[in-house]
Amino acid sequence: MLAKRIIPCLDVDAGRVKKGVNFVNLKDVGDPAEIAANYQQQGADELVFLDITATNEQRRTMVEVVEKVSRQVFMPLTVGGGITSVAQIQALLKAGADKVSLNSAAVADPQLITAGAKKFGNQCIVVAIDVKINPQTGQPMVYTHGGQQATNLEAVAWAKKVVALGAGELLVTSMDQDGTKNGFAIELYQKLAAAIDVPIIASGGAGKIQDFIDVFQQAEVDGALAASVFHYGELTIPEVKQRLKAAGVSVRC
Repeated sequence: MLAKRIIPCLDVDAGRVKKGVNFVNLKDVGDPAEIAANYQQQGADELVFLDITATNEQRRTMVEVVEKVSRQVFMPLTVGGGITSVAQIQALLKAGADKVSLNSAAVADPQLITAGAKKFGNQCIVVAIDVKINPQTGQPMVYTHGGQQATNLEAVAWAKKVVALGAGELLVTSMDQDGTKNGFAIELYQKLAAAIDVPIIASGGAGKIQDFIDVFQQAEVDGALAASVFHYGELTIPEVKQRLKAAGVSVRC
């Protein structure tokens, strides 16, 4: 059994880590490099860096900030935000990223997934999917541009497509749960895991250690991502891992 991954996330805006609720009302948390160094010391398995305003501002991810963060960590680093070309993927990998996360660009140009996977390998290409439940139909629908633009893509069907195109991993965020600390959207991850065969990272809703236990025990996800509970010191990565291990979940110590 592969060990489950505990993954903090740095949502970066204008060079600073920010955090909100349901993708809005962002508050300043601190310097990305300093926060990354702290997570390295805590024993995080991976780190996700998302330049959350790059797409809407029509600019590239800030390579210099990625370089600063990568110098602070020795764990795998996934970087996303504003990536629209193979050349930009290459620049971020050169800056220290191990993987890149494609979201809005993957929807706009699905062949970018295939091109990136062919050049750098499937393991380098993560497709991020921001999901919101349609209240009329109950269907999980895909959103882009930092959760600001709705699409007509149903999340499970889109997940199947991006895996077929070459995505090596999915980072799936429940917008409904994001920042609420009410737990992960377990039913969503159960549906996705039944449909695809690449690793899934669950994101959105972590508020207590039991939430991590529940998502790992009830859904076939490979990692659980959280931000505010770690940023504000409400939980530490060592205590989450200790409790997971006690609950019978395989984790890296």
